[in-house]
Amino acid sequence: MSEVLLRTVRRVGTSGAPSDVRVVDGRVTAVAPAGTLEATDADTDVVEAAGAWLGPGLVDHHVHFDQWALVRRRVDVSTADSAEATADLLHAVARTGVADRVLIGHGYRDGMWPRPPRRELLDRVDPRLPVVVISGDLHAVWCNAAALEHFSGVLGRPLSTGDDGVLREQDAFDVTGALSRVPDEVLDGFVADAVDAAAARGVTRVRDLEMVFGLDRWTRRVQAGTDGLRVDSGVYPNDLDAAVARGLRTGDVVPGTRGLVRMGPFKVITDGSLGTRTAAMTSGGGVLAYAFEDLVEMVRRAVDAGLVPAVHAIGDRANTLALDVFETVGARGTIEHAQLLADTDVERFARLGVAASVQPEHAMDDRDVADRYWAGMTDRAFPFASLDRAGATLLLGSDAPVAPLDPWVSMAAAVGRDRGGREPWHPAERLAVLTAWRGSTEGGRVGVAVGDVADLVLLEADPLDTTGSGPLRRARVLGTAIAGRFTHRDV
Repeated sequence: MSEVLLRTVRRVGTSGAPSDVRVVDGRVTAVAPAGTLEATDADTDVVEAAGAWLGPGLVDHHVHFDQWALVRRRVDVSTADSAEATADLLHAVARTGVADRVLIGHGYRDGMWPRPPRRELLDRVDPRLPVVVISGDLHAVWCNAAALEHFSGVLGRPLSTGDDGVLREQDAFDVTGALSRVPDEVLDGFVADAVDAAAARGVTRVRDLEMVFGLDRWTRRVQAGTDGLRVDSGVYPNDLDAAVARGLRTGDVVPGTRGLVRMGPFKVITDGSLGTRTAAMTSGGGVLAYAFEDLVEMVRRAVDAGLVPAVHAIGDRANTLALDVFETVGARGTIEHAQLLADTDVERFARLGVAASVQPEHAMDDRDVADRYWAGMTDRAFPFASLDRAGATLLLGSDAPVAPLDPWVSMAAAVGRDRGGREPWHPAERLAVLTAWRGSTEGGRVGVAVGDVADLVLLEADPLDTTGSGPLRRARVLGTAIAGRFTHRDV
C-alpha cells in the first residue's frame, strides 16, 4: 500500500475550510477537517501544505509534444517584426557556427509584416547552409534555396516556391516532419525535459496530436522512466489503417505503461490557418484538404473502428463542413480550434454533442491578424462565451508549440481576452473563470472528493477567486501528482 497525507489544504470549489486529504494507492480515500487525519504507516508521505489550494490535475487538450520539445531547442524568432529582422536574427546565429547542417528558426508570424518573406533574405544568411523558419502556426515553412534543394532530396520530390521561399500546408508539414527525425535517444531526452516543464505547471494529462503516430514512442518513453504525464496519443489519416488493424480504440490503455498512455482520437485536418491565410472561408479563399464525401468516409471508418474524431477547422466554411460531417456520420467528438463560426453553427456544437477544443492564447497572438484579414467578422472569432451560452462543451489547450504548453496561459486568455496591458479584445466573449477551469481539468472537475483518482495540483492561491487574467498567468504551482505520485514538488 502507498499512502500520501496532505495536511491543511483548502480544496478548490469549496468554502476554503482547511482539510486533510488522504490518498491510498492512487485514489483519494478520505477528506476530513484539518488536524484530524493521521498517517497509517511509517512510510506515509506526509505533506504539510500550510493552507495551499488543492485541485484536480490540469489537462492540455491539444498539443504537438515532439514539436514542443524540439522548438525549445530552436532559434526563437517570434519577436521579430519583419522579414528583415528575422533574417538578421538568424544571420547572427549563423555567424556563431552552432548550426552545422540546418539552421532552424521557429515562430515567425508575417501577417502584420510591412513586407512579405523573401527567399533572398534567407539566402543571405548563408547561401550554403539550409535555413528553415517554421511559422508560429506550423502551417508554413520559409526556406532559402539551399533548404529547398536539401529537402527536395530528403522527401524525394521537388519543392518549389515563388520568390517568397514559403512552403504551405502539406509541403510545410512534410518538411517539419523531416526536421523532426532526430535519433530516438536525443528526442526522448528533449521530451523528458518538456514533460518536467509541463508537470511544473500543474499538467497531469495531454492529448498529443503529433502528426506522426506516437503511441509506441510514448510507450518506450514511459518504460524508460519518462512518467510525468498521462498521454492520449492521436492518429492521423496516414496511419489510420495501421491503427484499425491493431484494433486500437480511443481510450484504450496501452499495456506496459502503468496506465499512463492511452489511445487518443482520430485527427483530420480540413483547412489551413489564419496566420498562413489558408483558413477556408465562406467569403472565399483558403484551402480545403478534403472533399466532403472523402471526409465522411474517413470519419465513418474511424468511428466504426472505435476512434473518436477530432477535426481541425479554423475558417467558418471549414467549421460548417466539419459539423456537417459529424451530423452525417452521427458521431460525437471534437472540433479543434473552431476559430471563426457562422452564427447559425454555434448552437450546432451542443445539439450534435461536438465539443469545441479551443486554444484561447491564439486569440491574443492573432487578434491583429484577424482584424486585418477577417475585418468585419471578428465579432464571431474565437467565440468562447457564445459557445458556452449555447451549451457546448469547451476544452482548453495550447496547440503547443503554437502557444506555450501552460494551462494558466490558456485560462488567462480565455478569462481576460487581453495580454500585455492591451484592452480586452471582444470582451463579450470572455469566459467565466469557473468555465475556463472546468475546460482545463480532467472531465470538467472543479474540486477534489473521496473516490477521485489522485491526479492533483497544489496551488498557492485559489484559481477561482480571481479577477482578470494577470493572477492566472502568474499562478504558482506548488505540487503536481499523478495517482498520488508527485511529478513536481515545491512544498
